[in-house]
Amino acid sequence: MKTSFKCLAVVFFIAFFSSCEKEYVLYGDVSAPPALTAPENDFFVKIEPAGTATLEVSWEAAKATDGGLVLYEVLFDKVDGDFSSPVYTVLSDNKGAAATLTLDHKILNKIANAAGIQSLATGNVKWTVVATKGATMAKADAARTLKLERPLGFAEMPAELYLVGSATEAGDAAANAIPFKKKEDGVFELYTSLKAGSYQLITSTGADAKKFFIENNVIKEGETAVTVEGDTRAQRLTFDFNSATYKVVTIDKIELFMAAYNTAIGELTYSGNSTWTGESIPVEFFPFSWGRDERYKFKLITSEGSEFMGSENANNGSPVGAAASYFFLHPVSDSQWDFTYKFDPAADLKNVKAEIFLKPTGPYAHKITVL
Repeated sequence: MKTSFKCLAVVFFIAFFSSCEKEYVLYGDVSAPPALTAPENDFFVKIEPAGTATLEVSWEAAKATDGGLVLYEVLFDKVDGDFSSPVYTVLSDNKGAAATLTLDHKILNKIANAAGIQSLATGNVKWTVVATKGATMAKADAARTLKLERPLGFAEMPAELYLVGSATEAGDAAANAIPFKKKEDGVFELYTSLKAGSYQLITSTGADAKKFFIENNVIKEGETAVTVEGDTRAQRLTFDFNSATYKVVTIDKIELFMAAYNTAIGELTYSGNSTWTGESIPVEFFPFSWGRDERYKFKLITSEGSEFMGSENANNGSPVGAAASYFFLHPVSDSQWDFTYKFDPAADLKNVKAEIFLKPTGPYAHKITVL
């Protein structure tokens, strides 16, 4: 009986597998897309990767012999290629079901880069369409060319960015490299200090990291290091790989700004590790007829002028018992009263320690300690 049961089980398995296999087989043939319809051949596109511009390509629909769903894939290749090994492939709109493909310019930039077109250069790529029905594929006989002008910038954005070198707070060891804060795709920011020496930008702390440097005010990929001269300065470094541009702003000092006085009541100095500290700042709430005012925010004195950092809320209540987000820092306007915090009532007529943390990990924040 035991042997018979095993035999029956094997027979059942084969029958089940066969029935499942039949259930998922896709029958029918598919024709090639009859014609490519748009854009016209040799259509010129000036790529704008930082914007919202798009390009739509389209073709006449293919037909399946069983009348079922046809899926499409668009192939891009170098002008001398035959699409046997395309430089880029992508499903059409509606997850491959539409006879159109909408490409944003960031994707076009990647296609141009894959085809060997350098930044700020113009070159050609060609495209065609493959229709599929199950395991059956049919490629359009026609192909069209796009003339693409690439902008200054990179097609592939780093997922991460680090600062390393003798000019940095971390030194030359890649393992100790300082991470940047990623502000948006391709844009990185870091509050740190630089001293005389050199630095590089790297995409990871591993041996396979890509390296970047600055030449003629443009971000470029390569081994060259950036030379820094002069005294140690606290700075905000911003690198935008979308446009291959960078900006360095020196932070001369940060002031504790009290709204009612409309002026600073103390100064925070850079203490390293993206941190500014005011060790002992006297605080006196301003006496109005209705009570004593305790509102404050922070003023950055930079090489480009004054900036303010404060609350994301125009008005705030007491910080006593507030969530950590109460102390988060955001760029705000120079309005005397808006986007301010309130001191703990215990700070009136006392000294406080003020700390600002503009670290690349976590939100920018501050801390007030009553002494």
